[in-house]
Amino acid sequence: MTPEQMRDSSLLELFSLEAEAQTQVLSAGLLALERNPTQADQLESCMRAAHSLKGAARIVGVDAGVSVAHVMEDCLVSAQEGRLYLRPEHIDALLQGTDLLMRIATPNNSLTPADIEAYVALMTRLLDPLTPAAPLVTERQPEQPRDELPVLVVEPPPTAPIDAPRKTKRTTENGERVLRVTAERLNSLLDLSSKSLVETQRLKPHLATMQRLKRMQNNGLRALENLNVHLKDHALSLEAQEALEDARRLLAESQQLLIEKNAELDEFAWQASQRAQVLYDTALACRMRPFADVLTGQVRMVRDLGRDLGKQVRLEIEGEKTQVDRDVLEKLEAPLTHLLRNAVDHGIESPEQRLLAGKPAEGVIRLRASHQAGLLVLELSDDGHGVDLEKVRRTVIERQLSPAETAAQLSEEELLTFLFLPGFSLRGTVTEVSGRGVGLDAVQHMVRQLRGAVVLEQTVGEGSRFHLEVPLTLSVVRSLVVEVGDEAYAFPLAHIERMCDLEPQDIVQVEGRQHFWHEGRHVGLVAASQLLQRPINPNSQQTLKVVVIREREAIYGVAVERFIGERTLVVLPLDERLGKVQDISAGALLDDGSVVLIVDVEDMLRSVDKLLNTGRLERIARHSNQVAEAARKRILVVDDSLTVRELQRKLLLNRGYEVAVAVDGMDGWNALRSEDFDLLITDIDMPRMDGIELVSLLRRDNRLQSLPVMVVSYKDREEDRRRGLDAGADYYLAKASFHDDALLDAVVELIGGARA
Repeated sequence: MTPEQMRDSSLLELFSLEAEAQTQVLSAGLLALERNPTQADQLESCMRAAHSLKGAARIVGVDAGVSVAHVMEDCLVSAQEGRLYLRPEHIDALLQGTDLLMRIATPNNSLTPADIEAYVALMTRLLDPLTPAAPLVTERQPEQPRDELPVLVVEPPPTAPIDAPRKTKRTTENGERVLRVTAERLNSLLDLSSKSLVETQRLKPHLATMQRLKRMQNNGLRALENLNVHLKDHALSLEAQEALEDARRLLAESQQLLIEKNAELDEFAWQASQRAQVLYDTALACRMRPFADVLTGQVRMVRDLGRDLGKQVRLEIEGEKTQVDRDVLEKLEAPLTHLLRNAVDHGIESPEQRLLAGKPAEGVIRLRASHQAGLLVLELSDDGHGVDLEKVRRTVIERQLSPAETAAQLSEEELLTFLFLPGFSLRGTVTEVSGRGVGLDAVQHMVRQLRGAVVLEQTVGEGSRFHLEVPLTLSVVRSLVVEVGDEAYAFPLAHIERMCDLEPQDIVQVEGRQHFWHEGRHVGLVAASQLLQRPINPNSQQTLKVVVIREREAIYGVAVERFIGERTLVVLPLDERLGKVQDISAGALLDDGSVVLIVDVEDMLRSVDKLLNTGRLERIARHSNQVAEAARKRILVVDDSLTVRELQRKLLLNRGYEVAVAVDGMDGWNALRSEDFDLLITDIDMPRMDGIELVSLLRRDNRLQSLPVMVVSYKDREEDRRRGLDAGADYYLAKASFHDDALLDAVVELIGGARA
């Protein structure tokens, strides 16, 4: 790339940034002018934005942007001077021009000169309706003599658009400098600050030890004083008296020194913890963005959707400056869009219906954002007609979601929960806006992913209200820390229904599975040790500690060894090289510096379903004396080579696995159908039945299709590897690069350690 090309590329990037900033000003201003077309301040801001964009486009040589911004500026100037009253058609055309300018600033756009000419013609007709044929000619004419008007048109804009973007992008409203930092570097800073905060907590036990040492010294000094009193009745030599006095003096001096240093350490620990907390809070604040960032375009979307549906709708927003983590903001955009579209389509009535009901013709949707107890609370309400509960009840019966007798007794709260079910819709026909039943279901799913909750309330004839609670940041998560297999794990509180202690008699057998009674229903009971592949603690108590977790309609009780307590954890992402770790989402550090793994509840529930489908879900012993040694995992090795079979068998036996062997695919298939195994290791080239056919048969069998499969073959070509994986193998290992650790590591990766 030549220097000229680099310069042009940089200028185009600046123009794109300028267009992004100025089109936001235009959109907000035009929507305000739609309600009050004569607002002088809004007219001025919109005119300046169009003027700046025209100058910036001229500098970078984007003639299309110059033409569009020029006719928009003419329209706004005419409105300022009183020669034109902005009507809805003018606002529509100006908003269309705003979208057009943003498209022009987007690289590799598909706009053609005809699109620009059509828009210029439209604006010209709106400005001068008496000359409908002139626009195409008169607008094309200025293109020729532009070079003849360098002073009037070309010279004024350059300084404004160059300074404007630099000022808006490099400084804040208070004039503070703004620097760009990559997300990776910011995350690293937050990681380091959280670790320093945890490290300062480790000074507390050290201080406690120092205090205990001070008390021991004090006791030693008193003991020496008592000894001195008792020895006064005895005649001591001068040397003994001097030695006793030296001991008393040295002990007193050491105690005084310890007191001084202890005070200094206490002060240092306090200062360090305060500074670490400030550092962490500051680093966390760097990730925060105002809630208004997620609202870009939402006001416009509500307005345009309302016009398409023949409704008058206005969106009012409170708490735009509420600070939220940028990652949370990104994930909030989609559910908010769903809720706003739902409010316009389902909530707000037509102007005629509203007037008949004694309401203003224009409907109002209010979105309020605030901080409450460390959470971001969003309230989205409308003044529409609310939810037709009887229609919901009829839909529930028609879709056979509940018997008519039960549906007739459902409360308002219970009926509203049906609206969040997948595929549930009150619309009989599918439109571009609604009718497919995915809106509220998707909202609930996305909010749950944010470890939040959503609740719907309504008043018939007065409107509906959605109440959302999500964390302010995904960097911190409130969790219940438990112990499983002598290791700490954290369950996010957002997914926990409750904690409870189960007595042995509370566990019942239903259809061969363990359950317990919870809120009027049987809840399945599973062992966290099996899900997390941890050894069973032989010192289990009589009472079973259970965490009840829920994700949508799935609910299970997870048995753990001990409740450590509730903690607010700083989330530390796992190394990307690890990939997706089963049932684990991230890590964190406890106050003592030890590591705790944060459980991925959704993934854990999928693991439970997989164990149920394969019939491998183990029962939990109901008495402490029934806790036995966990069974060893079984592996079937299928290979026609005696040497390979024996080598693999011995390696796996030495690692603690139970191993069975088969001489070919047919022999292996018979073994798989008659016995239970945790893993299949097979060769490809074998007599009677090769490995590919064996794997294919296995994947078609309902009982065996979830069994992990590893292929170990001499064939190391990519097509051979692809052939094995396509057949259904989970892992492909070439014998050419075969070594002990490679095989064992692969086995551990697939099924974990030797104990279940």
